[in-house]
Amino acid sequence: MSQEDELYKNLKRISWQYENCLSCVYFKPNDPINADVFERGMCLHSKLKEFNLIVSGRDWCNLFKEIPQKTIDALQKQAMKE
Repeated sequence: MSQEDELYKNLKRISWQYENCLSCVYFKPNDPINADVFERGMCLHSKLKEFNLIVSGRDWCNLFKEIPQKTIDALQKQAMKE
């Protein structure tokens, strides 16, 4: 196997910014309009809410649930009204 093939094989195992808080339905960013992986916000999952967790957009947990794009659009639209 060539070095290039070996590198590609190893890269396939890396999950970079996938299923992180930023793309989770339970993440409430401080700034929904400009949210990115460095944004911080509250975790609103029912099992974690009592802990008042402040997480970043690049954090992960095993309770992840992907947020639909139309929900992101609605949150951003609401934030623009405020």
